[in-house]
Amino acid sequence: MWLKLGQFQPPAKEANAMHPTPPLTTLLDAATAAAPPARTIPGFYLRSRPHGFTAHICASPQNLCQVRQLTSTELLAQGVEVGAVDSAQLVLSELVGNSVRAYGDYVPLVVEVYATSHGVVAVNVHDPEPCTLPRRRATPLDSAEAETGRGLGLVDLLAPGWHVRRSAIGKQVRCRVPAEPSWN
Repeated sequence: MWLKLGQFQPPAKEANAMHPTPPLTTLLDAATAAAPPARTIPGFYLRSRPHGFTAHICASPQNLCQVRQLTSTELLAQGVEVGAVDSAQLVLSELVGNSVRAYGDYVPLVVEVYATSHGVVAVNVHDPEPCTLPRRRATPLDSAEAETGRGLGLVDLLAPGWHVRRSAIGKQVRCRVPAEPSWN
């Protein structure tokens, strides 16, 4: 919610001495008192974008759960088929999980998920470290013994051609999950 204050005019010195300007927190409290309370989650800021969303999160199990649910809700509302939604959720989970393993719990991330007009779902995860790149391990996807190391192999299958680029906040892992609208 934006508070419109109007054009600034400095008060006369006498008036300012008798009636001090209320602090900004008082003005914001007054402005938000009329607004319905918003549901907030610590470390989770959501912005809408065409055909999807952008979420600024501190990586945590609760925030990952919220982003996965939001991914499902938003993509289904855009007409993306259920299989592609599941794939997008899995890619998102792998990318966030890789960031947590590399940088620790509560790493600040920016997650973008949106349906494109080209029959794909974009899943982008930004993290603050521009130099550390995701590494594929030599773990076969069908290995019965391996407990980790298959994530980027799954991303390769579900979002072929994914890539990494530097961004204003560090780096961005960009994935495109093939998807056709469910109404086709």
